[in-house]
Parts: sequence; structure tokens; C-alpha cells
Amino acid sequence: MFKIVFGALLAAGSAAAGPVFTDRAADLPGPAHVYDGGWEHFVGGGVAVFDCNDDGLPEFLPAGGSNPSPLYLNTTAATGAALRFDRAEAQPLAGVTGVTGAYPLDMDGDGVLDLFVLRVGPNIALRGLGACRFEDATAAWGLPQADRWSTAFTATFEPGQSRPTLAIGNYVDRSDPDGPFEVCDANILLRPEGTDYGPEIALVPGHCALSALFSDWARRGRADLRLSNDRHYYVRAGAEQMWQLSPLRLLGPEDGWERVSIWGMGIASRDLNADGRPDVMLTSMGDQLLQFSDGETGFRNAPWGQGSQATRPHLGDDGRPSTGWHAQFGDVDNDGLADLFIAKGNVQQMPGNAMRDPNNLLLQQADGTFVEASVKAGVATMERSRGAALSDLNGDGLLDLIVVNRRAPLEVWENTSAGAGNWLAVTPFQDGANRFALGAWVETRTAQGTQQQEITVGGGHAGGQAGPLHFGLGSATGAEVRVIWPDGTATDWQSVTINQAITLTRQD
Repeated sequence: MFKIVFGALLAAGSAAAGPVFTDRAADLPGPAHVYDGGWEHFVGGGVAVFDCNDDGLPEFLPAGGSNPSPLYLNTTAATGAALRFDRAEAQPLAGVTGVTGAYPLDMDGDGVLDLFVLRVGPNIALRGLGACRFEDATAAWGLPQADRWSTAFTATFEPGQSRPTLAIGNYVDRSDPDGPFEVCDANILLRPEGTDYGPEIALVPGHCALSALFSDWARRGRADLRLSNDRHYYVRAGAEQMWQLSPLRLLGPEDGWERVSIWGMGIASRDLNADGRPDVMLTSMGDQLLQFSDGETGFRNAPWGQGSQATRPHLGDDGRPSTGWHAQFGDVDNDGLADLFIAKGNVQQMPGNAMRDPNNLLLQQADGTFVEASVKAGVATMERSRGAALSDLNGDGLLDLIVVNRRAPLEVWENTSAGAGNWLAVTPFQDGANRFALGAWVETRTAQGTQQQEITVGGGHAGGQAGPLHFGLGSATGAEVRVIWPDGTATDWQSVTINQAITLTRQD
């Protein structure tokens, strides 16, 4: 069973005319924020999105590289009002540079979101104190403080643990004089020991990971670790990787895991074909690779006609291959079909790839294919984008957009689409260490069908978000919802009122 806590109800439109976004970057306070820096910040540039003061509206913290990372406090006047933010500091990060990205999660089980901050240099764990205040808990929690170049992060709860298991992806080994090519650093796994963490476990070989995601890929009740790796630096010997946690081992062909070598930048996951398993989008230089789950740990590549490859710029006259970074699925028009945003941009001045490389907004069609909509939506910008986030920033049921650019100002776009479909935003919550139900699946059911989403921490490119799972419901006038909790216990289906945010609290 679960207890439902309702939020504010909003009316939905009637006839969708396609998504439209309004530029709100000029309304951000202070100087324009830029992700900057030398070659160690060619990659990274993520953004963490999370509600740190429990007012129902998310804040965000973008990576800064050679610049400090500000905290943007959401001061939007009311539900559905134009986006507004104040600029502050997460105090332990005041003046701190080298940040490549950050991920929100509850690391100590107190029901308050913390931040794991990735850096070129020692990573930092910030303990949330409420009211958007933080303290540095890196040493107190027994976390390593090595001087590395961290670019990927993900977390999961293993059975019986009071802290999440963490995986940290590291890029080139900066200390190796034979680098940078073929000197990828080892990735590390951190398993809890009581309320602290044990010694780091090296995940070798490392192939220059730029994204990591724990997910129950085969719906067996356990999470496996997927790493997306950049062949630009591993050159020959590397490939994409999947690690099994218990017992810890690297999966191979005998497990159904096929070798794939790409310029891996980001991971996005979503069950696109309603088979109950997460499918995966991998960004790269050239083709973006969409793979459908094929049972167990196997995946099959989407056909070319899927419309998801986004291999070259769709705007302008630069015909060289694209470079994809952050990818995220989200239903931007609330028609009940997950759409896909891909942040694009040249690494720096790579002559073999497009320099003017617009971001993609791919709308999913009823037959499962995708069509480009970024130009009409207004978000086909040409800066060298890196991290991004689709998130409902003003609580109106429409997913807004944040984009972090390299050596260009941060972008914030408010979704002002007219006539979008109905929606539901769902936050599961439970007692115990895993308060935010990491690893749970939330399902919604309407006459249009059933949608399923998994609660994960990780993926994307150097940034992620914590908050409600957003479901577009199309023209449905009612919905049912249930939660499959991390231990596999499923609630009964229960009818809910649509066009609102609800919290589902577990009642055992």
C-alpha cells in the first residue's frame, strides 16, 4: 500500500500544436554563467537539478570548470509563472573550481538530498542540511580524496546496506607521462561499510568513461553497471562495458554482452516499447546509438529508420558529423510518448566534426520513430553544448530545459507550449536508508496504455536530477498508478487525479 499526498492541480490544453520554448536566460541574475577551462574541461559540463528547500520547485547547480559553480535558487512566483531564479553559493563550493558535474542523491538516509560533485581534482560530497545549505562530508563519510579527473557517476542500493554503492568514472590518467592516448584511468567502486565507505575497488580496465548508469536492465531485481567510454583516448583496446555487482565481474559475450566501441559521451534510458525493460540511448561522435533491450544483458541496435541517429547537423550548411553529449528522454508535449533531447557541440576545434552543431529535440511518433522539432520549438542553438536537463521548473506540468555550454552562456528555456496533453508527476518515498526509493519502478496506466519508469541516479553527461518522474498522458482523463519498490514489492493499482504532482509514501 501507499499513501498519496496531492499537489496543485492544473488544467491542460486541448489540441497540441507542437512544443514551444521561451528563452529565459536573460532573466538569470548576475553575470552569465559559462563552463570554461582548458583541455581538462573539453568534457564535462553537467548540471544537477533538485529541490533543496522543499518548496516543490527545483534548484540547479551547473558545472563551472575553471569558473566556480553557482547555485540557482528557484524563486518562480507561482505555479506556472515565468521562470525566475536567484543566484547563491553552495557554501562549501564557494570559490571552488575544477567542477565537471554533480549528481543529487540522499547518501546518508536522512531524507534530505545531498550532492556528489565531480572534479578535475578531489571529488566532494556535500551533505544537505535543508534550506539549500550544505556541508562538506567527504572525509566524514570515508570517501577517497584522490586527485583524479572524474567525469561519470552513478549509485545504487545493494541489499541490506545503509548507504548507496557508488561508481565513479575517471577519464585520462593525468599523472601518466605517456598520455594522453591509451592511458585511461581506472574507474572505482565504493561499497559502504556501515555508515562509512570501505576502500575503493578498482574497475579495470578503464576505458575513459564519460557516463555511467546503474539500472536493472533485465528486470531481475538487481542493478548492473553500464559504462560508456570514449574511444578517442582508449584508441584500440577498449569498448563499452557492463559490470555485474554480485559477484563483481565484467560481463562478456558469454553473457550476451556484445562488444561495441564508440566515442561514448552520455547515457539515457527509458522503456520505449512497453516491454518492461529499459532501452538505452548512447551519444557519440557521429551516430547516436539507440539500443533496445533484448532480454538479460543483450541489446539490439535500432534500425536507421528509427530517426534517432542524429548523425549530422539538421540546420545550417556544415555537413560534417555531429558530436553528441547529454541525452535525456522526456515527454515535452505530454502526448504519452517519450521524446529525446540531445546536447551537441564540437569538443573544441576538431576539424573532422561539425563546428556549428545544433541541439536535437526528437519527438517520438505513434509508430516509435522520431522526428526533429528543435527548430520549431526554438531550442536549436549552435553553441558547444555539454550537459542539460529536462525538468518541470515551474510546476505547470511541462518539462523545461537547461543547457550548459562550453565557453558560452548557460541556457534556460521555459516550455510555453499551448495545448499540450495531460500529465502526472510522481515521487515515491519510503522509510529506511533508501528514502527516495532508488531502484523502484513507477507505472501509470490509462486507456492509451501503460508507461514504466525506473528511479536511477547517474547517466546523462556529468549531471542528473532528483525529483518527480514525469508522465505525459495525452488525452486521458484519468489514470491509475502503482509502485514496484526496490525490494520487488508491488502496490495495488490505484486511481489518481491527473494534472498534478503526487507523493506516494510506502505503507507496509
